[in-house]
Amino acid sequence: MSVSRREFVLGMAAAGMTASLPSFAADSSCPFRLSVINDELTQDFDRACQIASQDFGLSWIELRAMWNKNVTELDANQIVEAQKILAKYKLRVTDIASPLFKVDWPGAPLSKHSPSRDQFHADFDFKQQDTLLDHCIELAKSFNTDRVRCFDFWRLDDPKPYRAAMNAKLREAADKCAKSGVILLLENEMACNTGTGEEAVEVLKAIPNKNFMLNWDPGNAGTFPGNVPYPDAYNKLPKDRIGHCHCKDVKRQADGKFEWEPVGGGIIDWVGQFKALKRDGYHYAVSLETHWRGAGTPEASTRISMQGLKDSLKKAGISC
Repeated sequence: MSVSRREFVLGMAAAGMTASLPSFAADSSCPFRLSVINDELTQDFDRACQIASQDFGLSWIELRAMWNKNVTELDANQIVEAQKILAKYKLRVTDIASPLFKVDWPGAPLSKHSPSRDQFHADFDFKQQDTLLDHCIELAKSFNTDRVRCFDFWRLDDPKPYRAAMNAKLREAADKCAKSGVILLLENEMACNTGTGEEAVEVLKAIPNKNFMLNWDPGNAGTFPGNVPYPDAYNKLPKDRIGHCHCKDVKRQADGKFEWEPVGGGIIDWVGQFKALKRDGYHYAVSLETHWRGAGTPEASTRISMQGLKDSLKKAGISC
């Protein structure tokens, strides 16, 4: 029986390094898995891990892109090298921040978001999504995590005619993930069909799979004029379906446009949100997704935003 290139790549990586990945528990003093998305710092993965571990004092990191490649595009040698670096800095992986389903829905009008959005060095069409999902599941195993992030297709002006089919596709993906013990995280993304907490509530109702959870991103929800991610949207969310949290901040302009800000510098009530997450028993990732570049470089900006995140946690009475 022939072995595909993807199976060969992942087989080499899994066989070579899985046993050496760190298996320590999260810091007992922190209720969350405090983390940062690696490429918000730099494409140099060793440097990103060094900063996360030694400067930020983290035990967790989120994987999206490195060495100018999306994590889903790494070859066998790069997977092994990434695993060695994680072990070197004693970092565990919160999730595979994949671009799964960040594509146009077939048969629908072309989304105004699809040609221009940053896909973080990933470019896959709809026909490739099933293969991409299989690959993400294997990557999750290789990097010793149980979570894969996804989206629900580029945003349409009117998704209603396609929503049931989209939900069926997401349900099918969740079923496949469940067979491998993987949790599928749907991120609320302003350029995709689930952008707000209120929209997430409806999708979670339609897809009751326990391993289909929300990657709650208040910053993304905050880009919608008039939306109040916390407390309004958060209070509507089923708390047992939140499986990941992205942290960034945003401010809205009078013309309806928005700009990213460091955590604590925008409209998101992160102090209140952190208090609520702790109160509600949330104990998964709180992962910095800076986006703001006001300090000039990704690293400098992320350092400022991480300090803002930690200051917000301290104001919320949370030690991390």
